[in-house]
Amino acid sequence: MTSKPSPASFRIIGYTPEWDTVVNEIQFDKLTHINYAFLLPKPDGYFEDLEHPEKLKEIVSEGHAHGVQVLISIGGWGYDEQFEALAADPESRDTFVQGAMRFFNDYALDGIDIDWEYPEPGASSQNYLTLMRALRNALPAGKLLTSAVVSKGRLAEGIPAEVFPIVDFLNIMVYDNSETDHSPYWLAEDALDYWQARGLPLEKTILGVPFYGRPDGVAYHDLIQADPASANRDISDYAGKKIYYNGIPTMQRKTELALKRASGIMIWELAQDTTGESSLLRAIYESATK
Repeated sequence: MTSKPSPASFRIIGYTPEWDTVVNEIQFDKLTHINYAFLLPKPDGYFEDLEHPEKLKEIVSEGHAHGVQVLISIGGWGYDEQFEALAADPESRDTFVQGAMRFFNDYALDGIDIDWEYPEPGASSQNYLTLMRALRNALPAGKLLTSAVVSKGRLAEGIPAEVFPIVDFLNIMVYDNSETDHSPYWLAEDALDYWQARGLPLEKTILGVPFYGRPDGVAYHDLIQADPASANRDISDYAGKKIYYNGIPTMQRKTELALKRASGIMIWELAQDTTGESSLLRAIYESATK
């Protein structure tokens, strides 16, 4: 009988968006961490209200019952402008940190994940670092601070190496490279090469994988519903288009790569998976625990 990977050894981290989450469909037994997405920041450092706070409460309760750590992910794609404004102003930054900590305590969370896409090199990068330091100082000992970062290149350069000692790990978003080379295996290797050449320790390196295809962001479960054989390949015809994604064999290879060169796998996002034999999360879990 296989055992669940421990957070100290190999992490399996699933993002679950507020708009797309059905709590009783989450495979808690195959995860070590859940990132609930997103708590949305305002330019003044305050936050938008969650639309479904009851989902987060249920995930925390179920997650903790299964030994899964639950983090709130703050930001997301399209929230650069808000982060730029709040991080540059000391008063707004303090408001943000205090509000994040109230939220953290109110929901009995295990950590905070910052999804600022993307700090620019220069002043923006330094403001990101200042914000992360403030969060690290505010969080209780043993609680997690993480951040989502792009795979490599210019958009990754705004993440300063000085943040590496501050975070528990970085979730590297190794997808959306292009419409046809969306998330190939070689990109996973290149991303690990890039971040580790910059000095990111293996134990803080998390390899991100997609549960959807390009173009159009087609969910993996829709591909399987259309053709169950899609589970074992990376290109399928769907609604008159060729869709590029990661099937089970590639997920297994990426998990094996992460076991050697990282400390976990991150998934965007859980609700796009299937259950049963064709589940990508199941393939990751079984590869990590065999």
